[in-house]
Amino acid sequence: MNNKRFQLFFAVLLIAGLMLGACTPETPPAEAPAVPEVAPTEPPAPEPTTEPEVMAFTDDLGSTLEFTDYPQAIVSLSASTTEILFAIGAGDQVVGRDDFSLFPEEALEVTSVGALWGELPTEAILALEPDLVVAAQIISEDQVQALRDLGLNVYWQANPTTYDELWENLRDFAKLTGHEDETEDLIADLDVRVKAVQEKIAPLSYRPSVFYELDATDPSAPWTTGTGTFIDYIILMAGGSNAASALEGDYIQISAEELIAVNPDVILLADALYGVTPESIAERPGWEGITAVVNNTIYPIDPNMMSVPGPRLVDALEESAKILHPDVFE
Repeated sequence: MNNKRFQLFFAVLLIAGLMLGACTPETPPAEAPAVPEVAPTEPPAPEPTTEPEVMAFTDDLGSTLEFTDYPQAIVSLSASTTEILFAIGAGDQVVGRDDFSLFPEEALEVTSVGALWGELPTEAILALEPDLVVAAQIISEDQVQALRDLGLNVYWQANPTTYDELWENLRDFAKLTGHEDETEDLIADLDVRVKAVQEKIAPLSYRPSVFYELDATDPSAPWTTGTGTFIDYIILMAGGSNAASALEGDYIQISAEELIAVNPDVILLADALYGVTPESIAERPGWEGITAVVNNTIYPIDPNMMSVPGPRLVDALEESAKILHPDVFE
């Protein structure tokens, strides 16, 4: 092949290569993988806040107390309120008591704030940091207000005059402390006992006259209890009549002349704890002719059981009925 032919052949090859490159399609670039769309996230909604339920309690002075939980640090300033709290199962919530709260025995393990005669022991009460102070009628309205002025929650309860009112007092404390079920069981048992006495007393016609002696430091004018009191009520319920029913007042004096004129059939010695005996009664001038002295129907009785308006008032009814009508309550 000569030089001229070679040049021509090379030119043809070059042209063919260029034409072939122009006809070959370009390879498209690889596509990026699709990214899934993600919806924007919203922050979680805050949980709704629940306001604590407020429990409101109105005492017998008409004052309303509010709590979001049952009181767990209670100071009791009356023997009756202390007895009630322990009887309904709230004894563990009692952190303080007065000196005269001596029942039940478990109450003696609770710190005493002292006696309530004279000025209230406010410093001792405040030191216990109570969320509730309870008091019965033995605490005056002025004393209650003095405690409230110190920022204390005070619940005041009036003394009952009937067993139905006693049941309501128990229920009030049950609601206040969260022991309603136990209290209803207690009331059911107490009510059965009261009705058992009533059933035996109802048919009886004999109702002995009863002198309830609280204190005879001055035997010419001994202290007793008048009409409208719970002691008067128990004597009636037990099948007797109060020898001092013509008088009014929780604690009153009756002259020896008046008592001798009434001539009681039975004498109940609430002051037997202080050494008064049937023998000492018989030695009092003019008393030797009283029927109770002649027949020796003079009996000691626990004044705390009779005078403290708590659940033991049912014990007092049973005991009094046995004394007045021993033939029926053997």
